[in-house]
Amino acid sequence: MISDIQQDAATRMGKSIDALKHEFSKIRTGRAHPSLLDQISVSYYGTDSAISQVANIAVEDARTLTITPWEKNMVQTIEKAIMKSDLGLNPATNGMVIRIPLPPLTEERRRSLVKVVKQEAENGRVAIRNIRRDANSEIKEALKEKMISEDEARSAEEKIQKLTDQYVKEVEKLLEAKEADLLSI
Repeated sequence: MISDIQQDAATRMGKSIDALKHEFSKIRTGRAHPSLLDQISVSYYGTDSAISQVANIAVEDARTLTITPWEKNMVQTIEKAIMKSDLGLNPATNGMVIRIPLPPLTEERRRSLVKVVKQEAENGRVAIRNIRRDANSEIKEALKEKMISEDEARSAEEKIQKLTDQYVKEVEKLLEAKEADLLSI
């Protein structure tokens, strides 16, 4: 019973860390990376699809992405979708290939991205604390229904707290790494 609650909490906290990593990957640093375009979707035969589903995305060099659509009629659709996105990118098309030069980040933009990263990290910490709260309430419920003793409940809550501390430290490590990545020129 108690081990099930702890295992569930650990699994959910791990998923929170994965979600945080995914959010961090969306926030661009100075380097080109295909995941920058993950949240942009285009209309493909009436269905919204990710750009990676209708084109090949490659890194040409450290500051340039290239997109090669599988169909010629998708070039303009993809180009418009990139311009409409809030990424501030200006695609340049020559025939079937769309090139996206990534402008260097200004100091001001880096600072604002650090604020966004800190907010995402705080959201991750809150999610982990919410999971701790849920696990502790399950333990208290089991104690109330006399399925476990008070000593077992106290021990389980301490283990859940240690688990929470471990995952919050992981969030801090991710935050430090992303912050250093953003502030390095």
